[in-house]
Amino acid sequence: MYAWPATEVPALPGQGTPLRIFDTAAGGLRTTDPGPTARLYVCGITPYDATHLGHAATYNAFDLIQRVWRDNGHEVVYVQNVTDVDDPLLERAIATGEDWTELAERETALFREDMTALRMLAPAHYIGAVEAIPSIVPIVKDLLAQGAAYELDGDIYFSIASDPHFGEVSRLGPEQMLRYFGERGGDPDRPGKKHSLDPLLWLSARPGEPAWDTELGHGRPGWHIECVAIALGHLGMAFDIQGGGSDLAFPHHEMGASHAQAATGLHPFAKAYVHAGMVALDGEKMSKSRGNLVFVSRLRKEGVEPAAIRLALLGHHYRSDWEWTGADLLRAQDRLARWRAAVSRPDGPAADGVLAEVRAALSDDLDAPRALAVIDAWAAAQDARGGDDTGAPGVISRTVDALLGVAL
Repeated sequence: MYAWPATEVPALPGQGTPLRIFDTAAGGLRTTDPGPTARLYVCGITPYDATHLGHAATYNAFDLIQRVWRDNGHEVVYVQNVTDVDDPLLERAIATGEDWTELAERETALFREDMTALRMLAPAHYIGAVEAIPSIVPIVKDLLAQGAAYELDGDIYFSIASDPHFGEVSRLGPEQMLRYFGERGGDPDRPGKKHSLDPLLWLSARPGEPAWDTELGHGRPGWHIECVAIALGHLGMAFDIQGGGSDLAFPHHEMGASHAQAATGLHPFAKAYVHAGMVALDGEKMSKSRGNLVFVSRLRKEGVEPAAIRLALLGHHYRSDWEWTGADLLRAQDRLARWRAAVSRPDGPAADGVLAEVRAALSDDLDAPRALAVIDAWAAAQDARGGDDTGAPGVISRTVDALLGVAL
């Protein structure tokens, strides 16, 4: 599967400080230390609907991580999946009477268009669950051979008891785990399971559903194992960050870590687990199941500039839960106009410290609102009194482009 076109990132003088980021598994901030090559895995979409602002906010956060790492001199290997076969996708296809593959292809294409418009850095490897099946099957076979998985009426389940580190990622108690598991795609009440939280690795074929002939039988993979197979294949164990929305900490990231750790005998799956907050609309988290969505593509069709959408997202700290309102967009559009007016002049106030301040803000747990305030202050000084530094507007423009992903 192909990703979207690469976005050119301007070079900046010098380099920033190492990234400190909140690690869910550690319960606090930690300094990343990737070495020459940073390895990042971010869980992708299930393509049964268009990209909404909750998606965009999540991918914006991990785009910032890449930009900070690159600015620090690291190469970045970024991997993202597409869950192009799963229950929600199949349910939507049945409801609309559309072929599930056509639905997935259309919505994945629209996602690519939205990511391109928002200037998100493209992954080096963009892999669909279907194309990952050949790498999923051997892992499931190994788990069965080790006694870390078991069969139940033709399906294959992972035994959470096989991983002594289970629970370390999400840091949740048993009652919370059980509730979230039932709410987020699990089947805690299925009779015959060894433990209520044991997740599916392989689902045997159901009438009317897609299935593939493999050494595991005729069926399709479970949700968590697809990301494990893709990450192990392209990043290996102990990669630097696994990321996604906060609703993925459990069960998805917890289960995936245990799958990988049980299969390889190594720990940890990822060095850090980073989660973005949820975006709400009308008092409820944006959700396809609720239908309370603001789509990136719809805003673009209405003539909203993608740079303004991105600035609206950057106005909120990535870990915060927040509610989208029309005021977010108005503030972003006003900010974009002010910044463009400021950098359009032939000279301006000295910008030597601006780059350092923006770097410091983003290296401190991706404090994008603080970075925006730094540029706001320079633009206000430009508007109030100007300056005689002929290089300043260019420095500001390149800083905003390279570190915030906004082209002025």
